[in-house]
Amino acid sequence: MRVGQIARLALAALILNLILIQPNHPAAMTWGALALFPLELPVILFGLVALGQRGVTTVLRVVLIAALVLIALLKAADFGMFTAFGRGFNLVADLPLFEAGVRLMSGSVGVPLTVGAILAALFVICVVIAALWWATGVWVRVRVAAPWRAASGLAAVLAGVVAVGEMGHAMGTWKLPFNPAGAAFTARVGAERVVQARDTLTELRTFAIAAQTDPYADAAPLLDAINRDVLVVFVESYGRASLDTPLYADLHRATLETGTARLAGLGLALRSGFVASPTKGGQSWLAHATFANGLWINDQTRYHAALVSGRQTLFHVAARSGFRTAAVMPQITLAWPEAEFMGFDTVLAAADLGYEGLPFNWVTMPDQFTLSALDRMLRSGQGEKPLFAQIALASSHAPWVPVPDLVAWDDVGDGTVFNDMAMAGDPPDVVWRDRDRVRAQYRLAIDYSLRTVIDYAARHAANPPLIIVVGDHQAAGFVALDDRPDVPVHVIGPAALVDRVADWGWGPGLIPAPESPVVPMDRLRDRLLDAFSSGAPRDGAG
Repeated sequence: MRVGQIARLALAALILNLILIQPNHPAAMTWGALALFPLELPVILFGLVALGQRGVTTVLRVVLIAALVLIALLKAADFGMFTAFGRGFNLVADLPLFEAGVRLMSGSVGVPLTVGAILAALFVICVVIAALWWATGVWVRVRVAAPWRAASGLAAVLAGVVAVGEMGHAMGTWKLPFNPAGAAFTARVGAERVVQARDTLTELRTFAIAAQTDPYADAAPLLDAINRDVLVVFVESYGRASLDTPLYADLHRATLETGTARLAGLGLALRSGFVASPTKGGQSWLAHATFANGLWINDQTRYHAALVSGRQTLFHVAARSGFRTAAVMPQITLAWPEAEFMGFDTVLAAADLGYEGLPFNWVTMPDQFTLSALDRMLRSGQGEKPLFAQIALASSHAPWVPVPDLVAWDDVGDGTVFNDMAMAGDPPDVVWRDRDRVRAQYRLAIDYSLRTVIDYAARHAANPPLIIVVGDHQAAGFVALDDRPDVPVHVIGPAALVDRVADWGWGPGLIPAPESPVVPMDRLRDRLLDAFSSGAPRDGAG
């Protein structure tokens, strides 16, 4: 065999090897990963040699390359999901996220860069396909004597037995009697997706039953202990990192301590604790739906299942209990048909709030304007019924550039007062080249949102609403530097109402005690109904 042919075989094997050992988790991006030996490699190489001499080439190569490219895409999706959300990619539930990701990217770095990134990704896929076609072609053209051909076939079969054993281990059906040291098994990604799809469909059937089982569906009276407006305020990307990660805790704790003293001095009662969010790094709507439905909704499939289940959300209950219900959603810029299933009488999206100022990149308007519009449009003499509203604040949403600042509330007007702030500083495509700068911007953005909520509560202290402030999720892991799903919750309002949650183990003030119990977010709906209702079926609560 010539030197040139040996070099081509080695290069072809290297290409296949690199595809097979492609990491699917950021933690696997180490030089040590290059030393892994993929168990499929001998199956592929020996199989190509053995079958190539029998004329089984084109179909074999097309099927093989399709499988390798599919698994490579699944690994890339895993890598992205672990980076952004701290979990792997679910083929059944996560495909709709592609559109949301494209919209977020285009709003953060601009349409040209987004289109360029998509085209670059497509180009890389084409290069990988071409490289695999060449590499497999090199090996199927190898010609060996009959004994070696038989040996190649036997080696492929033996390697295949090991690979299939590892696949069975991944699927939980059987396992090998040994664990090959330093081995990688990339087909396990495909096997795990089969198992995941099966388990997801099974979970959905269980979820559908739970959605139909609601002890509060016919209970009455509910929420009758509340005689004023209720505002459920979600603070974007506000998680436990604000209290425990040193980079953020010094500033955010100081803001919360100052806010505690200020609001308590105005006669307001405050209690705070922790809940576990169903998502991390994004997909705020999953947290909103989990809170409202009292169901654990941690992916798109469950989200859509909950919408069509007919289950009564907290806002349905509020509506039949005599409240006006509303959603104030400044980041909704497209049609939002799901809203009709959520129990809102009124939905105020970005275009409905009257903001005439410049956007803060992907963030449509500052939090202060959102809360000012809430007062102007929903809380200024709107009738005898009190308001029960969900407000999703967005200033602490990525890309966190630029960060606004508070102005006098009487100066908010149509929002043009914020124009100079919206043009300040470097654009996202500059800031996001440096992770330290990203974290610095996140630190400032969360602080702005906290100061805005505190200032709003102080502004209404004379006739306070009941305000429930909830972090929707932790920021992405590389920003939060905290992998836990915990987010703070603050209850602010008159003592007679806030004291009703005293038995939840939540302490006074705006800083939860470190030992506060972490409650899953799906428990909040039922806990609120129990705490503020005389007719709640406490014995049947979840």
